[in-house]
Amino acid sequence: HIADLYSLNGLLQTQILELAFGEIIRRHEALRTTFTMMLDEAVQVIHPADPIRLPIIDLSQLSEPEREATGAEIIREEAARHFDLTSGPLLRPMLVRLSERRHWLSIVTHHIVSDGWSVGVLIRELGQLYTAFKRGESDPLPELPMQYADYAAWQRGCLRGNELEHHVGFWRQRLAGV
Repeated sequence: HIADLYSLNGLLQTQILELAFGEIIRRHEALRTTFTMMLDEAVQVIHPADPIRLPIIDLSQLSEPEREATGAEIIREEAARHFDLTSGPLLRPMLVRLSERRHWLSIVTHHIVSDGWSVGVLIRELGQLYTAFKRGESDPLPELPMQYADYAAWQRGCLRGNELEHHVGFWRQRLAGV
């Protein structure tokens, strides 16, 4: 799991944040991909981009110490919750409302569809989309020329014969017994 937590201060339009997340998921096929086994081989299944429902946990009615403690526990539980690679989703955003002007945004992704670098891309794009949508503008981001599945297919095509066997052998040895 990759679990990130962002503190958001100021007025937040949750419907716009939800729209921005929906656009992120539409843009990036990896975030709507699941994995299944076919003939003893893992296969990617890319799902249509459906609207996302951003879970919002409202703790604003609790006392401040209760908000902090309860919010922290909810975030820990979400970060530890199991992913099902066959049914997804493999990206789980969640918003914890501490007060009208204070929120925690939790984003938990499975490492099979994300890494530290791509989380930075997700946050940057989320900010750009939220800002544009809040202003009533359309999506300011250009369409992606390539998706991760395209890159993976290209990379797999480059690795053939002895080169492929060398890499596969390394990882089989490294992961033996796991």
